[in-house]
Amino acid sequence: MMAGEPIALRPIQRRTIWLLALAQVFSGLATGSALSVGSLLAVDLSGSDAWAGSVTTSVTLGAAIASALLVRIAVVRGRRIALSLGLLAALAGAILVIVAASTHQFWLLLLASLLVGSGTSVNLQARFAATDLSRPEHRGRDLSLIVWMSTVGSVAGPNLIAPGESIAGSAGLPVLSGVFVISAVAMVLGLLVVWIGLRPDPLLLARQAGHDGAGARPSLRDGLAAFGGHRRAAGALAAMLVAHFTMVSIMAMTPVHLTEHGATITIVGLTISLHIAGMYALSPVMGLLADRLGGALVAAGGLVVLVAAALLAGLSGMDHAMTTAGLILLGVGWSAATVAGSATIVGAVPADVRVAAQGVADTLMSLAGVLGGVLSGVVLSAIGYEGLGVACAALCVAAVPTILLVARRRVSA
Repeated sequence: MMAGEPIALRPIQRRTIWLLALAQVFSGLATGSALSVGSLLAVDLSGSDAWAGSVTTSVTLGAAIASALLVRIAVVRGRRIALSLGLLAALAGAILVIVAASTHQFWLLLLASLLVGSGTSVNLQARFAATDLSRPEHRGRDLSLIVWMSTVGSVAGPNLIAPGESIAGSAGLPVLSGVFVISAVAMVLGLLVVWIGLRPDPLLLARQAGHDGAGARPSLRDGLAAFGGHRRAAGALAAMLVAHFTMVSIMAMTPVHLTEHGATITIVGLTISLHIAGMYALSPVMGLLADRLGGALVAAGGLVVLVAAALLAGLSGMDHAMTTAGLILLGVGWSAATVAGSATIVGAVPADVRVAAQGVADTLMSLAGVLGGVLSGVVLSAIGYEGLGVACAALCVAAVPTILLVARRRVSA
């Protein structure tokens, strides 16, 4: 690489970060608004409360499937094509949700939710796209800025139910489908930002500049094998999976716990909103800490925070303030493990298999969320919310020594 190339790439990297951040606002807004009424729509179309979590599960499963598919496209065609196709699929999903609500077809709602999940996959992959042209000492910072931009959509999305109802009334659509009109418009805006603005493609340019194994076309199998050969990356992935499993498990059951102990819908909504703020608001701090202290160490610290969060929430009983505090900490711990773990994977995995490894990480992370959502209900029924919190805390405690041991070994990529 020529000496002047890194300087020449810096303006392009800054522009890429801003474009990805703007697209993240739109796609996060679309996904957040969709998930805000997904459970209500599922109950309405299925006629049973038992299916309340089906839309969230379908969206998460769709994200796992999309992550595996989109990374293969990114390897061959670059980030711009992959992210655009993901947003296009999510747009189709939002439109199909409106059709499902209008025709009262529950099976179509689940199918549409799978497609909406590709928007979640785009949100995940965008954070890695931000590192394609990053300098090694700034990977955590650049990645975390994209994660941070998810705050806007995630917090604003659930507050669009009322405007969505007005839109539905004006268009003659079912009341709950109106928010998906907003979601579709946001997806279109995000798609336009990526398709028009993401030129040059950061991944393809990185290859041309010698940043990312020019000519390499790794498969997901190659990405999975990379974790087996690089312990720092494997430790970071383990931290991300445990953190995501714990976060989804406790978060999914918290509304049930709160309502059973007399909390109002307002308190439930506030708790979840503060939890989401905890997930994203401090991500730039986590990125800076990962750059300075090392990603594996910060990820392990995130698991320690998750231990405290799980115990605080699980043992909160009827103290709603204590439950809310536990959920905020749950978001902060998840943020530390996810941001730092992602940055570690980028730095630890060889360039020629890096994109494939990122796809493996996103796919497994989504599957961990699906597993957490399914098992948490079973655990809640068997040993209660307190038992769920203790079980998740024990899982995080067991993972911390492994992550710290890997951090000490500092195996080079």
